[in-house]
Amino acid sequence: MTATRGWGTPMAAVSVARFGRTERALHWVHASAFFVLLASGLCLYLPALSEAVGRRGLFKTIHLYTAVGWLVALALIVLAGDRRALRATWREVELFDAADRSWFRERGAPTGRFNAGQKLYAAATSAFAILFTITGAILWYGERDTRFRFDSTLLIHDWLMYVSVLLVIGHVYMVVRHHPGRDARAHDRPGVHAPGGVVQHGRGGERAGDAGRAGAVRRAGP
Repeated sequence: MTATRGWGTPMAAVSVARFGRTERALHWVHASAFFVLLASGLCLYLPALSEAVGRRGLFKTIHLYTAVGWLVALALIVLAGDRRALRATWREVELFDAADRSWFRERGAPTGRFNAGQKLYAAATSAFAILFTITGAILWYGERDTRFRFDSTLLIHDWLMYVSVLLVIGHVYMVVRHHPGRDARAHDRPGVHAPGGVVQHGRGGERAGDAGRAGAVRRAGP
């Protein structure tokens, strides 16, 4: 329980879920598919690894059907999930204003639910997903029609993999480094906990009842 100066009644702290079920499902489907595609793709790409496993045809099938399943799963989540929350999240990610630019100069500068680095990462991940899909489809079709075999397609697909691995390593590092459970100051972070039903997002507070884009509100007190 926390008390606010000037109020006679103590108020319970609230915990705000940063993402809803639809956003989390989208994230984990995308992440899981990435690692399966990475592992199967490396077995196809590296001759030594391909010879070691000795099942190139199997890994090629896994790679193809994982890609198809990934696209289908993403489409189903978007169609059956909370599209309003997804649109709100996308609007936040694509908005890049003065506060985001100041974040690069001063990492402690107030931001919304996403800082500038997270927005750039989300934009890069979305762009790479589209490019992976296009180049992968061309590679698949090129095996059936030689007119669609282009040297640059495989080169682009490979470089997307290199950069994506680096981005994922950086992403996992930042998640582990800044995980609330490892930080005693987590309760002071924007959009995590706040007293009296007020969610602080750095650019001004908003009432927990209106914090739709921040996720559902769960009371931590009795």
